[in-house]
Amino acid sequence: MVNGILPLWKPKGMTSFDCVAKCRRYFYTKKVGHTGTLDPEVEGVLPICIGNATKIVPYLTDTKKMYSGTVALGAETDTEDATGNIVDEKEVIRMPEKTEIEAVLEKYKGTITQVPPMYSAVKVHGKKLYEYARANEAVERPVRKVFIHDLQLEALDKEKNTFDIYVVCSKGTYIRTLCVDIGKQLGYPAHMLQLERIQTGSFSKKNTITFAMIEEAAAKNEQEQLLSPISDGLSHLMHQEVDEALKSRIKNGQKLAVTEAPFLTDDPIVFINNNEVLAIYGRHPDKPEQMKPLRVF
Repeated sequence: MVNGILPLWKPKGMTSFDCVAKCRRYFYTKKVGHTGTLDPEVEGVLPICIGNATKIVPYLTDTKKMYSGTVALGAETDTEDATGNIVDEKEVIRMPEKTEIEAVLEKYKGTITQVPPMYSAVKVHGKKLYEYARANEAVERPVRKVFIHDLQLEALDKEKNTFDIYVVCSKGTYIRTLCVDIGKQLGYPAHMLQLERIQTGSFSKKNTITFAMIEEAAAKNEQEQLLSPISDGLSHLMHQEVDEALKSRIKNGQKLAVTEAPFLTDDPIVFINNNEVLAIYGRHPDKPEQMKPLRVF
C-alpha cells in the first residue's frame, strides 16, 4: 500500500475535495484525506495524506497556517471575497497610511473571535452555511475563537485602495472575515481580493507538488516518489526514540507507564525507532500515570 504525504499546491478553481478525488485516482487508493479546506478561488499548500498517513490528518490539520493575501477597501461582498455580490460600498477618499493600518493589524494579534462567513462549509443544525445562503435563509452563526500568531503589512497600493498582509494563524481562521473586520476598523467596507496559503505545518510553498508534476511522474509509474514520509507531518510534535523492547509493545498498542518514556507535556508524543514512526501516544484521561496509544502505524 502507498503511504505518505503529498505536499500539494492546490490550484485555483478546484475544491479541496476535488483534489482528494484526483489523488485517489493517481495513487490507486480510497484512503486519501486533506488537512484543511481551501476555498475554490484560493491556491496554496494543501497537504494530502495517503494510506496510513490518513491517521495523522487531525494532527496535521491542527498546525499553524501561513497566508499571503490582499485586502481591498471600498466594497464589501456577500462572500467576503472578490467572487461575491457587493452588499456595501463607500468611496475611499483617503487611503489609510501605513502606520494607521499597522496599528489596526496589531489589535488582531492573539486570540480573536470570528463569525464564519455565510458562504462557508461550517455546519449549523446539520446544514452547511452556504446552503442557507443560497436558499436565502437566515440562520444564527456560531461565534468561534481563533489565534493569530502574526499579522504584518507587506505592501500598500494607494492607487488601487489595497494592501497586502502576511498572516500566521491557527486552524479554523477565516482570512476573508479577517479582511472584512480590518476594513471596518479602518472605517471602510472591505473584502479579500486574493489569497495564497504559503505554509501548513512544515510544508511550505517551495516544496509543493503540482498536478502537472504528478501526471508526469504517473506516466512513468513514479508518483510514489513524490510523497513525503509520515514523520514530516508530525514535526510539530515531540518525538522520542525507543529501543527494540519498547518498540514491540508500542506496535501492539499497549499502554505504557509515564516513567517508561519521559512525558514532558500533556501534548501527544511521537515514538520512533530508527526513523520509523511507530505510534502517537497521549496521556491516559483517567490514569495520569499511564500513556495510551492514539494512533498506531
